[in-house]
Amino acid sequence: MQLHVRRLPHHGHDHAPGDVTVVEIEDYIAEPKPNGYRSVHVIVEIPVFMSDRVESVYVELQIRTVAMDFWASLEHKIYYKHDRAVPDELREELRIAAETARDLDLKMEALHGRVHGARED
Repeated sequence: MQLHVRRLPHHGHDHAPGDVTVVEIEDYIAEPKPNGYRSVHVIVEIPVFMSDRVESVYVELQIRTVAMDFWASLEHKIYYKHDRAVPDELREELRIAAETARDLDLKMEALHGRVHGARED
């Protein structure tokens, strides 16, 4: 996985451009979770400009496809409903559904490539 960082223009605050700091990257695409979940989580530290000071705040970005977002939302609801004691059969169905979501993502990426041409990195 490649992480591309683009610096945004400075807009008159006391901090220099590029003052967003990447703190941690968890690549669950390269290393999926055992339940099949795939995404990239990035923790960044950003300045929040108050009227009298600047506070540093940590923000977690979860980057995932529409299919995996649907899966993750449903998985969260299931774990909440079962108070985290999800039956094994249901957990296995979720894992298979995550694989299906991945397969759909790969198929859609291939179709997109056929329609719009191959992507160059």
